[in-house]
Amino acid sequence: MNQKRWMPWVGAVCLVVALAVVVAGCGGGGGSNSSSNGGNSGTSAGTGTTGGSATGKKIKVGLVTDIGGLNDRSFNHLAYVGLQRAQSQLGVQGRVLTSSSNADYVPNLSTLAKQHYDLIIGVGFLMTDAVNTVAQKFPDVKFAGVDMSIGDLKNKPSNFAGIKFKEQESGYVAGYLAGLLEKQEGSKGKHTISSVGGQKIPPVDHYIAGYTAGAKKADPTVKVINAYSQSFTDQAKCKSIALNQIAQGSDVVFQVAGGCGLGALDAAHSKNVWGIGVDADQSYLGPWILTSAIKKVDVGVFDTIKAAQDGSFKGGTDSFFDIANGGAGIGKINSKVPASITSQVQKVQQQIKSGAIPNIPDTVK
Repeated sequence: MNQKRWMPWVGAVCLVVALAVVVAGCGGGGGSNSSSNGGNSGTSAGTGTTGGSATGKKIKVGLVTDIGGLNDRSFNHLAYVGLQRAQSQLGVQGRVLTSSSNADYVPNLSTLAKQHYDLIIGVGFLMTDAVNTVAQKFPDVKFAGVDMSIGDLKNKPSNFAGIKFKEQESGYVAGYLAGLLEKQEGSKGKHTISSVGGQKIPPVDHYIAGYTAGAKKADPTVKVINAYSQSFTDQAKCKSIALNQIAQGSDVVFQVAGGCGLGALDAAHSKNVWGIGVDADQSYLGPWILTSAIKKVDVGVFDTIKAAQDGSFKGGTDSFFDIANGGAGIGKINSKVPASITSQVQKVQQQIKSGAIPNIPDTVK
């Protein structure tokens, strides 16, 4: 299903627009004044409040990114957006520490705890063990984790709350769209799509499992190729994997690898096939983006901060975000997709919301 049958390329103009959007989205707020964190291998941003209209308790909230960093255009960035919103609307004081390696997780979390932050949020499943360790050492500090469950933490600290998403629902809708396009192509298409995951961890596999199930529901003959880059930062690795998948006939490449996955989308661009973004709506990258499987990390972070501020924070529990409560779904569908297909996809998303499509797979076989 080569995109040359779908649309003309707009070339350099779209690239300039996309870069402008990225700069506007990732460079604002306190993050534009990053500074070294004396004795700590991470970096910090956003050390003051940004709003003055809020009347709530002036709590201090720290955010620790995983190695993807704030400019991953994905879930780390979205977590930062949630913190910025809390600074503006709730009047909290926020600080961000970025991690350049896994070894930074415990030091970064500990730095904020020692500075008496009221709530510390770790971003990413890979930080699970670090959060478990530090939360036990600082029982009077509230901790939360994006893509972490209380059940994931070995010692299940009572001062921790998980921020979880049903990524499989978002993946299912995106896969259903890809499957419908493959089915429409009939004998012209190769009936092959693919995904490029970062590491084989639950949040990644949830997306891929849903994507596969949705595609096969729309087109039972479709072949889905899956591979992992073992990185969330190395764009060259993801691009190489995607190019190999496209050489095997993939007409749609779904990236589930954060910043690394931008390389997979670049491969789709270079070979005139569709790309599907992840976590955030990545349609701004260019006209080759079919849609994005999203999860509203910003909403999860904001809601958790609000709970810590108003006293409703409950340690030892998880909060779940899905299509039904507006925490998951897909982003903008490319305008070149036929209206008949778009309406079918929207119907499927509504069916998931209503519970008419239950038990979407979340495990990659």
